[in-house]
Amino acid sequence: MFADKKSGKNAQRPELKACLAYLRSGDTLVVPALDRLARSLQDLITLAGDPRRAGIGFCSLHEALATTSGGRLVFHVFAALAEFIRELIVEGTHEGLDAPRR
Repeated sequence: MFADKKSGKNAQRPELKACLAYLRSGDTLVVPALDRLARSLQDLITLAGDPRRAGIGFCSLHEALATTSGGRLVFHVFAALAEFIRELIVEGTHEGLDAPRR
């Protein structure tokens, strides 16, 4: 089990790197939720796609996704939603910081 304390928006996470280096063909990468793995669509696609090409499975517990063809389709939809939610959070934060300045 590998766990980082940094946000999913940060791609430079030592435990994530250690986890990916540890995985071998036939293993399955299990994450609690897609937004805990990454917040951008491109990062999610890379983090789930590279292991798949190496024969490593992928499973997200919250979204109940696996590496079936239907699971990959739903994965891309949820990944896009995770990125959208992250952008909304950033926009809301900026608006909250700008309001007192006005």
